[in-house]
Amino acid sequence: QVQLVESGGGLVQAGGSLRLSCAPSGSIFGIYTMGWYRQAPGKQRELVAAITGRTSTNYADSVKGRFTISRDNAKNAVYLQMNSLKPEDTAVYYCKIETRLTGVDYWGQGTQVTVSS
Repeated sequence: QVQLVESGGGLVQAGGSLRLSCAPSGSIFGIYTMGWYRQAPGKQRELVAAITGRTSTNYADSVKGRFTISRDNAKNAVYLQMNSLKPEDTAVYYCKIETRLTGVDYWGQGTQVTVSS
């Protein structure tokens, strides 16, 4: 089965930057939206950013102006550039791919992002 492999998480001080990467281990057909979610301890998982097609993006209000989502169609990879990180950004970040042809969604294993003050 296809797995989404995430990387790029870590520990960073407030104001720092991290770049998350996510790519499937195999072919996924009918990709509609690729996105990033995060879940902090004791909180619900929330959408951080998503990209549909080649250029249409959507961001949570809390990260607008600081985070940038992008994709590489050749690799079916999706990235999240996180700048000006804040302690409230601390969470496990999950990659998600939504399909239209199969109706199957794929989730990454999660990568920990910790921002210290």
